[in-house]
Amino acid sequence: MEEKHSLIKRLKNISPVRLIVSSFFIIIVMGTLLLTLPFSSRALQPTPLINAFFTATSSTCVTGLSVYDTWTHWSYFGQGVILILIQLGGLGLVTFTTGFTLFMRRKLGLRDMQIVKEYTSGSMMDTPRLIRTILIWTFSCEAVGALLLAIRFIPSFGVRGIWISVFLSISAYCNAGFDILGFLKPDSSLTLFVNDPLVCVTIALLIIIGGIGFIVITDIHSWGSKKFKKVENHPHLALHTIVALETTVALLLVGTVLFFTFEYNNTLADMNFFQKLHASFFQSATARTAGFASIDVGRQLDITKMLTIVLMFIGASPSSTGGGIKTTTFVVIISTVLSVLRGKNETVLKKRRVDRTVVYRSLSIVVLSVLVVIITTVVIAIAESSHNVSALDALFESVSAFGTVGLTAGITQGLTVVSKIALIITMFIGRVGPISLLLALTMHHNSRLETILPEGKIIVG
Repeated sequence: MEEKHSLIKRLKNISPVRLIVSSFFIIIVMGTLLLTLPFSSRALQPTPLINAFFTATSSTCVTGLSVYDTWTHWSYFGQGVILILIQLGGLGLVTFTTGFTLFMRRKLGLRDMQIVKEYTSGSMMDTPRLIRTILIWTFSCEAVGALLLAIRFIPSFGVRGIWISVFLSISAYCNAGFDILGFLKPDSSLTLFVNDPLVCVTIALLIIIGGIGFIVITDIHSWGSKKFKKVENHPHLALHTIVALETTVALLLVGTVLFFTFEYNNTLADMNFFQKLHASFFQSATARTAGFASIDVGRQLDITKMLTIVLMFIGASPSSTGGGIKTTTFVVIISTVLSVLRGKNETVLKKRRVDRTVVYRSLSIVVLSVLVVIITTVVIAIAESSHNVSALDALFESVSAFGTVGLTAGITQGLTVVSKIALIITMFIGRVGPISLLLALTMHHNSRLETILPEGKIIVG
């Protein structure tokens, strides 16, 4: 009995960031064990542990990189496991457990509040309202997406079309990039539907909505409801919301124009003007952490791959189903550089001063992210040297894993065990965040006050 109380006490003392990181790892381990079972595969044979581990990590971290075609290799049970991992990984175990507590009409404790605050990147919004909005919005978007996709897939594939619609809708909203269309053509993703606006636009919108971030959605909902009710002195949209929305739109437009320009006479050569524009928009949206492909990524020009790498690295917005360094981090870094060039001592964004803690955190995220990508790229380049994998393709695969995107130049299924392990670690870091992972590994309780150190001067530049 005392041991039980001791265990509960230790669990309660675990820091929120460590608990969140641990929850993702536990989900991955459980998913791995389920995917290794014989009835998880169509051949009714056990899946090799490393490949099951890779798939479980890619699903939970909503990446989309896969060593197998999802439909060809996995049975309905295996596909169901993957879909559950995608949903849990996209929203996070914290969201589900907190939502269940609220559903049972129980009040959230102080510790629950702290965990949710950590999971939502420090949001100070009303926690119960935030969680309810996240769950209702998520399941509503996924349901609407599934209904729209069913218009195309049920007439074409009968009852099977229902499962395809649900799977693709959840995968798209969670920015996972997994599909079960391999019965048409293995590893084809959405290339067979490149000229189908109903499928591609629906999935693109789900990707964008899922990648905007739950905090932004909650803020817009609150702002809209108060404006509709004509509440006097209703608050304006938060700076975070404005920056996230403007950056998302800007990246979508820039990505669409550049992709259209670069691939006009290459992968888009056989399409008319509007089809080219449609395909370019979809690739711009999916490169921001989704992983679906409506054209053959392996055939893209090197300059297009570099564009995709940049979009993948920036990724989605904070507290979303997407990865990357995040849109707001990118904006803070750019704003800091511009502020320095203008001779200002502080980062200024939209006539507002950005707290130095935010600037330091942004710089740390970018530096750590670059280090992770470089190390993974070097490991893949060395491990795959005998397979003629180019440095650019190795970099593409590394950034795709870190940004939890899932786009590939066609090298994933042929990777060695060493490269798979490197990508597994990179996907996990990309999903939980490099700073959160380091804090979870190194954090310890320290009741002493922080020591005040003397100032040291150093010349840079």
